Amino acid sequence: MLRPIVVGLDGSPESLAAVDWAAREAQRRGLPLRLVHAWIWQPHDVPVSEDMETQKQWALRTLREAQEDLAARYPDLPIDTGQVSDLAAKVLLDQAEGGEMLVLGSRGHGAIAGFLLGSVGQHVLARAKSPVVMVRANERSAADRDTGEVVVALQDLGEPAQPLLEFAFATAAARGAALRTVHAWQLPPVFGYNAAALHISDEDGGRKARAARDLDELLKPWREKHPQVPVIQTLDLASASGVVLQAAAAAGLVVVGRKVHRPALGMRIGPVTHAVLHHAAAPVAVVPHD
Repeated sequence: MLRPIVVGLDGSPESLAAVDWAAREAQRRGLPLRLVHAWIWQPHDVPVSEDMETQKQWALRTLREAQEDLAARYPDLPIDTGQVSDLAAKVLLDQAEGGEMLVLGSRGHGAIAGFLLGSVGQHVLARAKSPVVMVRANERSAADRDTGEVVVALQDLGEPAQPLLEFAFATAAARGAALRTVHAWQLPPVFGYNAAALHISDEDGGRKARAARDLDELLKPWREKHPQVPVIQTLDLASASGVVLQAAAAAGLVVVGRKVHRPALGMRIGPVTHAVLHHAAAPVAVVPHD
């Protein structure tokens, strides 16, 4: 059975942009689309100005209107809806369990404002077992940007994240787009940035040459599996976040990873992923991996 692309809907411009993005992605991949609305979405300490029945009817109407609009524009796309009486984070995580990916709207730059309430997007991103795509309501999420490069951030070439590469190559192949792999490194603090340190690091051909060889080896089986995907490699001695964000400036989609076994304390999604979610204008896919 085909796993659907699941998209959270709350009627906001951000969630409607996410719905449209998800519909195009589902059509490209030949997958069904599932629209989900959690109608009791406020935590108990947030005032609710409308009674439950009013919220429920509004949620059903929002789902119906979105489904009718998509059916008119994508007549061959299988679409179903789900209206669930529970808090948004729980509903989205439960729905994502059986989906190929989860797509959510994200508000603005400068923070992960997330889906519905700010904490919901962060909670889902930190715990989802399937890829989560965050879509902003801007021109970068429009259909004409879908053919832009797919950019994937590869942080540790020694411990490759296979789900990350699988998602990135499959997405680029479905779009007929080029894939740009981005890897950056920094010298250990004991060296610092000076001519002598750079000479030491270059004694066996240089960090960049070694990284290029490692990256070629890592990508070889994926190139063979997806020979139609042009691959561009970006390697740099710099801040990883900065290099990825620079590549993301013209991207149609940015793909970053999240280690699922990260310690409970501290940042749950990693500094590079965190920076990309804060500052990238393009849609961002966060792929969990070991």
